[in-house]
Amino acid sequence: MTVTADVIIVGGGPNGLMLACELALAGIRPTVLEQLPQPGTEPKANGLLGQVVRLADHRGLHEPLSGSPEPPRPNSAYFMFAAMGLDLGLLDASPVFGLAAPQHRIVQVLEERARELGVDLRRGHRVGAVAQDDAAVTLDVTGPDGDQQLRARYVVGADGAHSVIRKLSGIGFPGVSYDRRTNRTAHATLPAGWVDPANGALTVPGHPPVLPFLPHRTDQGGFSYAPFPGQPPLVSTTEWDQPATDEPMTLAEMESSIRRVLGVALPLGAPDGTGPHVLRRLNGGNTRVADRFRDRRIFLVGDAAHVYTSGGGPGLNLGLQDAANLGWKLAAALHGTAPSGLLDSYDTERRQAARRMVLNAEAQSALTAPGSDTTALRELFTELLTRKQVVQHLADLTAGTDVRYDMGLADPHPAVGYFAPELTLITATGKVRLAELARTARPLLLDLTEDRSLSAALPAGLSAVDLVTARSADPAGDLTGLLIRPDGYTAWACASPTPAPEDLTALRTSLAHWFAA
Repeated sequence: MTVTADVIIVGGGPNGLMLACELALAGIRPTVLEQLPQPGTEPKANGLLGQVVRLADHRGLHEPLSGSPEPPRPNSAYFMFAAMGLDLGLLDASPVFGLAAPQHRIVQVLEERARELGVDLRRGHRVGAVAQDDAAVTLDVTGPDGDQQLRARYVVGADGAHSVIRKLSGIGFPGVSYDRRTNRTAHATLPAGWVDPANGALTVPGHPPVLPFLPHRTDQGGFSYAPFPGQPPLVSTTEWDQPATDEPMTLAEMESSIRRVLGVALPLGAPDGTGPHVLRRLNGGNTRVADRFRDRRIFLVGDAAHVYTSGGGPGLNLGLQDAANLGWKLAAALHGTAPSGLLDSYDTERRQAARRMVLNAEAQSALTAPGSDTTALRELFTELLTRKQVVQHLADLTAGTDVRYDMGLADPHPAVGYFAPELTLITATGKVRLAELARTARPLLLDLTEDRSLSAALPAGLSAVDLVTARSADPAGDLTGLLIRPDGYTAWACASPTPAPEDLTALRTSLAHWFAA
C-alpha cells in the first residue's frame, strides 16, 4: 500500500490544528482527521495562561484571539496559587500572561489559519485501527464515504484524554485519580447590586468579597466567580465526598453546593443570551502523563499525552507548545535535514514540561483539600508568599517559564534553554518586535553586535536559519547574539560586544546540533 500523506494528525481540536499550521509553515501539508462533523460548541477552556500567550504572539494569533493589535502584557498585580494570593507587584517582571478567549474561538481562528495554509482537514472521520512498520503507519478509517485505509510516514495523536491513538499504540497512561472530588460549573445571572463596580468583586451578604477569576477556598471546598467578557458570569465549586448521582445538573444543585462551600446563599438565575451555556457536574479527576510521547512513527500531543486536575487550562497551554515543539522537528525529518536525535528530543523536552505541570497540579490539589490540617499548611504558605523569591518561583511554575531545555552546550549563557526574551529591535527598515520576526516559524539568528562581527564570522550561503542584523531598543539588554529555534526557545546566546572564538564555536555546535548547519 502506498503512502498517502507525510503526516496524519488524528484530532482537529486546538492542538491538532496548531500542529497542522506549524507543519504547513515548514512546507509540509498534513492531513487532519476529526471525528466531529462540525466544530464543537460545548464550552471548555476559557483562554490561555502563561508562556503560551507569547507563543501565540510569535505566530500572529494573539491579535485575532484578543481582538486587539496591542502585544501581550503580563499580569503585574495579583494572581493565585492554590487559592492563595500571589502579589506579582513584588516582581521586577511578571511572567504571568493571560489571554481570555473561549476554546471554540481558538479552534475557529486556528482552523481558518490552517485552511489558509492549505491543510487537508477532513471532518467526520473516525480511526478504528493502527499499525506501523519501518516505513509508515497504516490507519483504518471510517468516514462519510465509508471505510478506507490511509498510510502516512508519521501519525500524531491529538485526540484528547481518551486518545484512540494512544490506546491502540499500547502507550501507558499512568497517574493519579481523584475519585472523591466533585466539580460543578454553571453560567448564571447574579442578583443585581451584588457585584462591586470598583473591583468586580462578588459581594455575597455574610461572606467576605470574592475577587473575580481568583479561586476561593474554605474548609468545605472551593468556589470561583468568572465574569468573562461577552458571557454570563461563570460560577464553580469543588467539593469532596459528595453522594454520587446520575440526575441532570440544575441551577438549584449549583446553589446548594455554593451554600455548603461558602456557608451563605447565592441566588442564581438562568443565564442571559442564547448560549451555549455551561451547566455541568464532573465527578473525579485525573493527573496523568503518557509513559512515552513517541512510539517510533507515532507521536502524542496535548491531552492525549497529559491531563491535569488543576485550573487554568494547563492541558491546552502545554498542548499548543507541544505542537510548536514537534512541528519543526517532524518537518526537518521529512525534508531530510534533521540531525540525529532531533525527533527523540520531542519526548525528552515535552515530558520535562509535562512533569513540571504534574508537580504544579498535585501541589495545588493538596493545598486546596478540605480539613484543618490543610488550613494550617496554607497559613504557613501565606507567610512565605510575602517573600519576593517565593512569589517569583510560583509565578514561573504557573507560567511554565521555569522549564529549561538542555541545548547541548557547555557553560551556556543564562538565557539559553528558555523561551526567548521579548525584544524590540531596530533594523534597517525600522523597529520590529521579535515576535513579529517569528511569524514564519523559521529559526532566527540575531546579530546585535555593533560591528556586525557575528555575521562576518558565519559561513557564506547559510540557509538553515534566517539571519537578522539589528540593534536592541531595550537599553537594559546585554545580549549581542541569539539563536532561536522555531518553537521560540533560545539555543545559543552571547553577551560579548565582539564574539570570542569560544562563542563562535558554541554557535557552530548549536547550529549543527539543531539544524545540521
